[in-house]
Amino acid sequence: MKRAVGAAAVGNITEWFDFGVYAYLATTIETNFFPPDNPTLAQVGTFAGFAVSFLVRPLGGLFFGPLGDRIGRTKVLSITVIMMAIGTFLLGFIPSYSAIGIWAPILLVLCRVIQGFSTGGEYAGAMTFIAEYSPDRRRGFFGSFLECGTFIGYALGATVATVIPLVSSPEFAATWAWRIPFFIALPLGIVGVYLRTRLEETPAFQTLLSESEEREGTQAGAGIKMLFVRYWPAMLTAGGLVIAWNVTNYMLTSYMPTFLEKNVTDAGGTAIDSTTSQILQIIILWVAVFVIPALGLLSDRVGRKPLLWTGAIGLVILAFPMIYVLTLGSVGLVAVGLAVMAILLILFSSTCPSTLPALFPTEIRYGGLSISFNIFVSAFAGTTSLIMSALVPTTGWAYWPALYLIFAGIVGIAAIAKLTEPAGKPLPGSNAAVSTPEEARELARSGGAVRG
Repeated sequence: MKRAVGAAAVGNITEWFDFGVYAYLATTIETNFFPPDNPTLAQVGTFAGFAVSFLVRPLGGLFFGPLGDRIGRTKVLSITVIMMAIGTFLLGFIPSYSAIGIWAPILLVLCRVIQGFSTGGEYAGAMTFIAEYSPDRRRGFFGSFLECGTFIGYALGATVATVIPLVSSPEFAATWAWRIPFFIALPLGIVGVYLRTRLEETPAFQTLLSESEEREGTQAGAGIKMLFVRYWPAMLTAGGLVIAWNVTNYMLTSYMPTFLEKNVTDAGGTAIDSTTSQILQIIILWVAVFVIPALGLLSDRVGRKPLLWTGAIGLVILAFPMIYVLTLGSVGLVAVGLAVMAILLILFSSTCPSTLPALFPTEIRYGGLSISFNIFVSAFAGTTSLIMSALVPTTGWAYWPALYLIFAGIVGIAAIAKLTEPAGKPLPGSNAAVSTPEEARELARSGGAVRG
């Protein structure tokens, strides 16, 4: 179980290390890859580069998800983690706009396409992988470590992107220092591949293979058809949770650095020093790493839905106050606003990795999660930075982020209302999973099938 969690989390660290680096180096990317005479176009172009990876994520989900249901979780997850690392690594080698002109943003987009396609199969597969390895009564706790990987990766990326320019000479910082974080992704990816290739398949998938020796030869289209014909309600429920979770996620991790440093002044607010803003967010991310497992453990005891309800309702009630304090230019109040947003986020982050896999049976779990997760992330969450960076400066109104968070919260409330509490129950299509002999004996006395 420990090796399974570690292998899944390392891949997630690699994925989110890239997002952290990209978000915190957004200003540097604007300067290096876009025309210098149009700052607004450069900012929108930078976030368009961020968003383009989300446009191809559903294609990655359609390709890797059904493939993972046919040939296995570990094989596909090994492919996705190295693809992600290579895309990030190559981005660090792209020459600047002053050197190659329009080819600079074109190559940037191509690297982001590679990253987005691989991510389409990465996160949903990692959720599936940990959920199928976890015992039923501790799935919330073990699943939460996947999001620890997310926050560690993002915090590492943000930390490296912040520290390297501070310790470099101005000349080196402007030319090569900012590229170093992108180069670090490749060794991270190699470690991820090594860990994943050493793991056996999940117990649930091994059982599925034993029941059908011809599973690997099954046509992928059959699973996709079943998904859209029979499991579309589960896909919509998953989509609602994904919207609430990931709009909050990308609002905090991807857009807030730009909002606090630049866009807040466009809307009549007061910006804070960019280094101070980055340090505040890095501190919050590292604190979240230690809080998430505690919330995951709590969800095993009280259920997933109480935590999800708190997060969704909190978005609706607290969205405007959060954005208001972020516009005041006070370091203390900005810290409070970011902390509240982070708390609402980790209420989803600690529970969704164990909630979403329970919506689909084993034979289509990887495909169902990959397709539904990536469709809704791409349509509503991945474009958060792009939409906000266009609306706030052009309208001069600072509260567009609040409206979008309220929308996400309302969608989340609708999804949670349809959700059946999954805590402590076997995954659909799987036997009960236990972690101790006592649990096995208790379940055997009740007549249940056991794996452990």
